[in-house]
Amino acid sequence: MLSDQAQAAEADSPECYHCGLPATEAIRYDVVIDGVSRHMCCAGCQAVAQAIVDNGLADYYRHRDALPESRKEALPEALGELGLFDHPDFQKSFVRPLGEHSREASLLLEGITCAACVWLNEQHVARLPGVEAIEINYATRRARVRWDAERVKLSDILGAIQAIGYRAYPYDEARSEQIARRERRSALWRLFVAGFGMMQVMMYAIPAYVAGDGEMTADIDQLLRWASLVLTVPVVLYSAAPFFQRAWRDIRLRRLGMDVPVALGVGSAFAASCYATVVASGEVYFDSVAMFVFFLLCGRYLEMLARQKAVRGVEALGKVLPAFAERVLVDGTDERVPVSALVPGDRVRVKPGEAIPADGVVVDGASAADESLLTGESRPVPKSVGDAVTGGSLNVGSPVVVEIQQVGDATRLAAILRLMERAATEKPRLVRQADRIAARFIAGLIVLAVSAGIGWYLVDPDRALWIFVSVLVVSCPCALSLATPAALTVSSDAMARIGVLVTRGHAIEALAKADTIMFDKTGTLTEGAVHLSRLVAADGVDPAVALATAAALEQGSEHAIASGVRAAAKGARKQAMAVMAETGRGVEGLVDGVRYRIGREDFVEELVGTPAPDSLRRADTGIQTRVFLGSAHGWQAALLLEDVTRPQAAEALRWLTGHGLTVGILSGDAPPTVQAFAESLGVADARGGLSPQDKHAAIEALQAQGRVVAMVGDGVNDAPVLAKAHVSVAMGEGTELARTHADIVLLGGQMLALTDGIALARRTLKIIRQNLFWSFGYNFLAIPLAVTGWVTPWMAGIGMSASSLFVVLNALRLQRVKASRE
Repeated sequence: MLSDQAQAAEADSPECYHCGLPATEAIRYDVVIDGVSRHMCCAGCQAVAQAIVDNGLADYYRHRDALPESRKEALPEALGELGLFDHPDFQKSFVRPLGEHSREASLLLEGITCAACVWLNEQHVARLPGVEAIEINYATRRARVRWDAERVKLSDILGAIQAIGYRAYPYDEARSEQIARRERRSALWRLFVAGFGMMQVMMYAIPAYVAGDGEMTADIDQLLRWASLVLTVPVVLYSAAPFFQRAWRDIRLRRLGMDVPVALGVGSAFAASCYATVVASGEVYFDSVAMFVFFLLCGRYLEMLARQKAVRGVEALGKVLPAFAERVLVDGTDERVPVSALVPGDRVRVKPGEAIPADGVVVDGASAADESLLTGESRPVPKSVGDAVTGGSLNVGSPVVVEIQQVGDATRLAAILRLMERAATEKPRLVRQADRIAARFIAGLIVLAVSAGIGWYLVDPDRALWIFVSVLVVSCPCALSLATPAALTVSSDAMARIGVLVTRGHAIEALAKADTIMFDKTGTLTEGAVHLSRLVAADGVDPAVALATAAALEQGSEHAIASGVRAAAKGARKQAMAVMAETGRGVEGLVDGVRYRIGREDFVEELVGTPAPDSLRRADTGIQTRVFLGSAHGWQAALLLEDVTRPQAAEALRWLTGHGLTVGILSGDAPPTVQAFAESLGVADARGGLSPQDKHAAIEALQAQGRVVAMVGDGVNDAPVLAKAHVSVAMGEGTELARTHADIVLLGGQMLALTDGIALARRTLKIIRQNLFWSFGYNFLAIPLAVTGWVTPWMAGIGMSASSLFVVLNALRLQRVKASRE
């Protein structure tokens, strides 16, 4: 039992009181246990410890005789029986409700080493009753699980994962980095043992290679064999242990993974060498076994470093928020509080060099914000009173006071992270196809190796074993399974750095193959900052009353036109009741007891009952957008609104056309307005007056012609057509619904980011093809050489490791990307 002094010392320790892992002082998670405030490493341990205390199990801490070595040991058995992971307080930090009973969690899996591991976990968990979906990303080791809480518990899902030899934790960045460090440390120790053993075994093998006939006595030869055996045992039992453990798990579950051929090769060569040593007859392969394990571990270690480097860039976005903020009190003084304690309405002071803690608006001061990590825009964005700021961006100018508007999961950063997580856990078609090929390849490989071994045993028994081992090892399809996910992971990270957020697994492939790209107009090719340039009232109608009525009807809309109308009628007091919006046509509601409509001419005409008077119809000029206002009593007004074309729109459209893409515009604005706007940008295919259904039909018609269509939009009206396109792109400042339906989000609203994204997507597809060509080419070359006896086991180990390392390093070339707008 820990002494009182030890417990007191432990309370001041930088280690977590609950699980023993390192804890930071930057942000504290404390729980009062037996009257003493104990420091925890994360919110998860805090919730667990609080649950232990609340359930009357604090004796667990008093009776343990040491801090636990792992999270599993940190859980008392009694609490485990209560279903710790099903505790609502514990689930708050990582479980998201999707419906009445549907839940979704982000988990981090430990023990994933190859694509077969991913397939095994997905298949095993998916068979649990109540599990609706599970998707695991090989590169990031993250899993997204969705289940029916009425039919299955989260603890059952985690137990099922543990039952097949893996560990699952609630995902957080700190836990991910801890596991990554543990993986690196373990891999280095195994690599050191294998390297040391290999060098010593080679020392004892060289005399047998260089000695001529009769130059070495039998007893010396036997002594060297026994010495080699002793030195090879740690290599096989420790360094190569994970291969055997995972292979046995796969065989026990009647599945074939990447480690099965490796374990067969190492095990058979080692067993045959042990037998030859004991009976003092035959060939030994201890040097080949040790060298093979060493080279294989070298390749896997370098691959792991490359994978973690690629993933680290994606996870960095989750760490941009500060732990504390300076909250401004009513009397003007500041107090330092955790960011998690902020609520909408709070005001915080942000000094130069500090990160903005949450979404809000500047209420005092003027500065500039570096939003490059969030949007890819390298230039600081000026911010003054009234300007919105995003949590996670960096204040690089002067001190400012920000009034908080959104916190926690409601912030823009949280939405970005959710979209990135969704993309990381979705499995694209290319990855699924490679996994299927690899699974069949392993089965065929084992049959081929056994056949080669039998054939050589009949011809030359002395060479049969090492040829069997060489065939097993040289063509293990690790490179094939890594070829696609490695490239997609690195590419997603690179795209995020230039402001192109990939939110769906298939998006990169589809964007690279797109040959037609269609744009919405308002808020996409224009900035969406619509302003009212002119209001033409019908005879006998007060323009001020008409504007106030229009603003009341548009009060709840997110459309850019609605924002422009509300801004023009600032201070108007009218209220609308029973408001109903008809997507793509307009809004209807009651104002002062009278039913009004605002929107397209045909929509308003249905209520008025007569065509619009010429005075309102002739109000249209140039590229202005015109909307009508009318009631059951007659036509009220025509509102002309202007928008500003995005500065990069013309340049981006020229780039797209010059690189072989067909460009078009689909808009709900009046056809003359759209046509004039398209001519100013040099776009020939421009269609106006389209409803969402018309846009949907237009995309469908293009797809029927065999086109691969990309759609770029920003508003609620665009959600159906975004869902219909092969790949959809939403502007980062567009509506939440559009971003949810989109496969790609342009975070900074920069049109040239789209061209950068297309160029990078095409490079990604090229890298994937190179990787697949290398993987298949290597196997087609290596297998015949191994079957014919030209490849020894240690050479096979080098070839297999080098092939896997090649595809990872080739994928890392995608990190070198330069945004064209710079």
